[in-house]
Amino acid sequence: MPTLNLIQHHPAEGPGAIAEWAASRGLALNIFRADLGHLPPVGAAPVVLLGGPYESNAGPAWLEAERQWLAGSLDQGAPVFAICLGAQLLALGLGGNVRRMAHTETGWTTVTFIEGQTLKVLEWHEDAIDLPPNAQLLASSDQCDQQMYSVGPTRVGLQFHPEWNAESVAILNQHFADESPLPRGQPDSAACAAVFTWLQATLDEWWAASSLKTPSL
Repeated sequence: MPTLNLIQHHPAEGPGAIAEWAASRGLALNIFRADLGHLPPVGAAPVVLLGGPYESNAGPAWLEAERQWLAGSLDQGAPVFAICLGAQLLALGLGGNVRRMAHTETGWTTVTFIEGQTLKVLEWHEDAIDLPPNAQLLASSDQCDQQMYSVGPTRVGLQFHPEWNAESVAILNQHFADESPLPRGQPDSAACAAVFTWLQATLDEWWAASSLKTPSL
């Protein structure tokens, strides 16, 4: 069975809908907890980087270890699909910048893709990305221009959270309690279904490009 490495940064932020996608495609997820000091070997293997409540260019010592690991893996050509904190780490590793926003962006938000398509997605972030060299901007929102970018077909960064399904939101709300700005009660099933459809297609495209780049998969 093909395997895909995934880096988790916080106990309450797991793979969510990415696990559903992987299972439906016959992929085994190798989950590494960077916050516990667990990282895969530096190399060219494709990897998914999740989010987490940390500053991408500061934070705890284990995050510096991850930044160094990511730099080494990028040097070896690793494909990366990165979300929120992960997208910020990817941008930093490719020569971009991360800065504090004037206002935190939370809850359901509409993002607009460069083709004109819109999608209602979940957000929870207070930092924004200045894109690295050679990056293509793919989506924006009213409050944050850099919602999605790519550097070639195998390095993709998302500021929003398409992996957060109803179970993910319930776990986050339970863990963060009153600090969480995420919706409570009955989930917006239509919005969740639309996001999952988009996520599956986007991951399929990234995985196909990554598999071509690393034929040993």
